[in-house]
This record gives sequence, structure tokens and C-alpha cells, in this order.
Amino acid sequence: MGDDLTYAAAGVSLDAADAVVERLKGAVRSTARPGVIDTHGGFAGLLALGGLGYEDPVLVAGTDGVGTKLELHREAGSLHAAGIDCVAMCVNDILCVGAEPVLFLDYVSVGQLDPEVVATLVEGIADGCRQAGAALLGGETAEHPGVMAPDSLDVAGFALGVCERSRLIDGASVAPGDRVVGIASSGLHSNGFSLVRRVVERAGGLAAAPADLLAPTRIYVDDVRALRAAAEVKALAHITGGGIGGNAPRVLPDGCGMVIDPDAWPRPAVVAWLADQGVAEDELRRVFNLGIGMIAVVAPADEAAALAALAERGVGAWAIGTIEAGAGVRYAG
Repeated sequence: MGDDLTYAAAGVSLDAADAVVERLKGAVRSTARPGVIDTHGGFAGLLALGGLGYEDPVLVAGTDGVGTKLELHREAGSLHAAGIDCVAMCVNDILCVGAEPVLFLDYVSVGQLDPEVVATLVEGIADGCRQAGAALLGGETAEHPGVMAPDSLDVAGFALGVCERSRLIDGASVAPGDRVVGIASSGLHSNGFSLVRRVVERAGGLAAAPADLLAPTRIYVDDVRALRAAAEVKALAHITGGGIGGNAPRVLPDGCGMVIDPDAWPRPAVVAWLADQGVAEDELRRVFNLGIGMIAVVAPADEAAALAALAERGVGAWAIGTIEAGAGVRYAG
């Protein structure tokens, strides 16, 4: 009597949770950066701003997840890449106002805890944090039996960055005649996958898809740092769901529009594959990044230096358009 009145019988394994925590200690430690205060397993993560060298620091926060791409990652056995995706989608957003990522938190929810699954995902998050230079300062894994299906999995991330107030990027100085520099994506990144999953299903499964379908989202921290060292960046736009047309206008001041040359850069194989599977050009432009994961607006005199700085890093970058009087995004072709 009462044997079923235990946490384990209700579907939550504290032993499995402890096993995940133990396995991940090394991954978390590997993301340590200046400012982190070791609390020896306390209830919160601490990072001191005083030693980071800012005179007038502004905190910049962002949150995101992996979306339905996570389901394809699970099917493909690429959950490590999903962890990188989670970090990238958060830190790339805060880069757009000029922030340096300094810490990251994750939240993983499951129906039934599989230590290998969760550990692989969070190890990918730690990998993304190392790429971004952000400390994985804490996280939470929540088991929800009876609410989520046993094999259900979701992840969300939370990034905090810092920027000197005088170095914030707000797009206010963008003017007609400025140039648009497009920085290569690593593929579709983590947007539009509700449509992608339908295409994959109709094509016969993942085996029919190109190799770059599930490439992890590129983390642009070092690229943006090099870009800002070489040129005055007036605006940055992370190209996520909604494509260039849905994201670029968010960083343009009133009275300014953007003209994009869609032939100015090569498209990733996965974009061509989606077109071959029947996704129309208008829909490709409206949903996906088309191979441009980040856009920078610079003065005409800075365009060559911006492109050279990115080329020196081995990053694909192209002059893809101009700023004109008007509003929104217009494709020249």
C-alpha cells in the first residue's frame, strides 16, 4: 500500500536528473569566462560586470528556441547541433544592438527524462556558448509526465549581453545611399521548419534531403566583432523567420527602405532543393534567409573594408543591396 505514491512511480526520476547534472559539470565549466563567480552549486548563477571594462554598461537580453527543427534533429540524431541552434538564435539577436554575449541559460522540458538525450542537447548548448564567448551560467531540466508525451522534448534559451551605451547599434544613422552587406548563413538556420518538415515528408524522409538541411545556425559573434573593428556598422539585422523582407525593416529608420539584389550571392543547396520540391520563389523569400543569416548596413566608404574584414575570416559576404528613400524591402529582380 502506497508503493505507487512516490515521485518515481508518478513518472519523475530524480536519479536520472542527478545523472544528467553530473555528466554536464565539465561541459558547463568549459564555458567559464571573465566575470563568472563560482557559487559551488548555488541556486543562481552570478556574473560581475565590474571587471568587464565597461564605463556605462547596458544590459541586453534575448530569448528563443529551436522550434520544430528540433523534431528533425531528434529523428536525425543531431541533438548536439540543436543545442548550438538554441544558443545561436538567442545571441545573434542581441548582437544586432551591439551587445557582447556574456551569459546563457537554458530550459529543457521532457515528458520522460532520458539522460543521454538531455545531456547531448545541453553539451551542444555548451558548445554554442564557447563559440559565443558566453558562460553557461545555469539551466533547468523539467520532467512533465502526464502532461507531455513520454518522448516529447523542447528547449528554450536565454542570453544576456552587455554593450557600452555609446556603442549601441540602433539604425538611427542609416540613410539613403548606404550599402547593405550580407553575411552567409550556414543553411536555413532554425526558421521555417514547419514548412520544411512537410517538404521532407513529401520527399520521402530525411534521406532525400541535402546534407545542409540540419546544419546548426551560424553564431556571428566573432564575425560582428571583426566587422565593427573595420567599419562603422549603422545597423544589423538577424535574418530569421520572415526572411530578409520581414527582418531588415526592423532596423531601418522611418523614410528608409532597402533594395536587395537576389542574384548577388550563391544560395545554399537546401534552398535550391526546396525550390526543386515545389516551394515557389515568393514563398522562399517570405519564409527563409536564402543563405544570408545577418545583414549589416554601412556607409559607401566602408563597404570594401567590411567585406575585406569578413573575407579575412573566411566568411562568405557580399554586397547585396542599397538603402533608398521609402520603406520596407524591395527585390531588384
